[in-house]
Order: sequence, then C-alpha cells, then structure tokens
Amino acid sequence: MFLTIKNVSKEFPGRDRSEIALSNIDLDVKEGEFVSILGPSGCGKSTLLSIVAGLTTPTSGELILQNNPIKGPGKERGMVFQQAALFPWLSVEENVMFPLQKELSKNAARELAHKYLSMVQLSNYTTHSPHELSGGMQQRVAIARALAMDPALLLMDEPFGALDEQTRSRLHEVLEEIFLETKKTILFVTHSIQESLKLSDRIVVMGTQPGRILDVIELDFPRPREQTRAELLPYEVKIKSLLKAEIDKVVEKELQHAASR
Repeated sequence: MFLTIKNVSKEFPGRDRSEIALSNIDLDVKEGEFVSILGPSGCGKSTLLSIVAGLTTPTSGELILQNNPIKGPGKERGMVFQQAALFPWLSVEENVMFPLQKELSKNAARELAHKYLSMVQLSNYTTHSPHELSGGMQQRVAIARALAMDPALLLMDEPFGALDEQTRSRLHEVLEEIFLETKKTILFVTHSIQESLKLSDRIVVMGTQPGRILDVIELDFPRPREQTRAELLPYEVKIKSLLKAEIDKVVEKELQHAASR
C-alpha cells in the first residue's frame, strides 16, 4: 500500500482534561488516488493531514509511506495550506523556484518553475508580485510550488475554502486537470460535500468528539466529472445524513453544557 495510517490517535492536553482530537484512525491510500477527508469543524481533518505531513506527532499509532515510517517532514510530501503563504518580496517565478535552488541550478529551477506555472495557467504572471494577484491566482502559485518539488504525496488543507464560488469552481477544474496529467496521489481536506464529489476517488467522512472515521465512500465515475451528475445525488444524500447526525450531536452537547451552568 502507498500510504498506511494505522490506529492513529491524537490527544491535546487541557487544563481539566485532555481533548481527544483523533481516535483510532485506520486508512489505506493507493498510489495515484485522490482521497478527500470531509467532516464538520472540530473533527480533526487538518490535524490528521498535519500528522501525515510530519508537522504534528500522533499520540499513538503509526504512518507508513512507500514502506518508510513517517517520523517528521520530508520532501516526498508536498503541502498546500488554506492560505497561499507566498513570500511577498519575491516574484511568482521566484516563489516557485525558492525550494528548488538547493538542489538545482538557477536555470534548471527556473525551467521547472515555468513548467508548473504553465500547468496552473500562470505563464503570463511569472514576474508579478503576490500582491498583484487574486486569491485564486495566489493559490495556483502555491500549488505550482508544491508540484515543482515533485512530491510522491500532495497534501491539501482546504486550499479553496476562502475563495468565492466561481473561482473555486474554476480551480476544481484546474486541479482535476493536474491530477489527470501528473497522476499524483492527493490527500485533500474539505468542508464541502460538492467539492469532494467533484474531485475524489474516495471520500473519508469523519465524525467529531472524538474525531473518527464514520464511512469511506467510493466514487467510480469517469473524469472530468460534472458536479450535477444525477448519479452523484445518492452519495450527497448519504453524506449529508452522516454529517447531520454529527452536527446534531454537537449541538445537543452544547445545549446540555449551557443548561448545567
């Protein structure tokens, strides 16, 4: 298996008691697969992605990528965050080149940067500064930078969550094109059911308090995929039902807590 997440739990110490962010997460991801992690706020989606990235240490369990245990960050994993996190004093081209220059000559790094900027349709913006770009364009630069490092696994933490609907829809098309062209394995965190249905081979639906896997839904539909396909509707209904039960549970606990004060 390409990526194995085995019995992973994460607790955060609190003043009165520890908070269980993740409980006994088991998940296998195949090479070349697009897997979305979907769930309500507080279910540990981003925490799980951070653990796979090696930025957070699990309390228990193990993670294995390409037969090697994950013990910390590594160049075989590329990360795209909710915000583009570009260097404002560097141009678009220089932002993509920045992580490459330790291993490549300047000319080779520039050539690779241009290849991936073309892939995200930003060839005409190489000399622009980040502040001259829209939010969606900045995220495309961040995706190009991650891809230029040629990671085996691309991790994406709600990369389109702050964008307007039209921009988000366009970037779904761009990401799907990139996925089909590069065959990268992608682990993608999202709040959006429609986004996960558009992009995923499988959707990992998570519950909260504690964060755990409720179901894994397989989507065997051809690409490029239309979000309006009637065949996707039963999956949307199922996911909404799973998430409603979790949200209702959280609301009920909040009401009980308020009444006991």
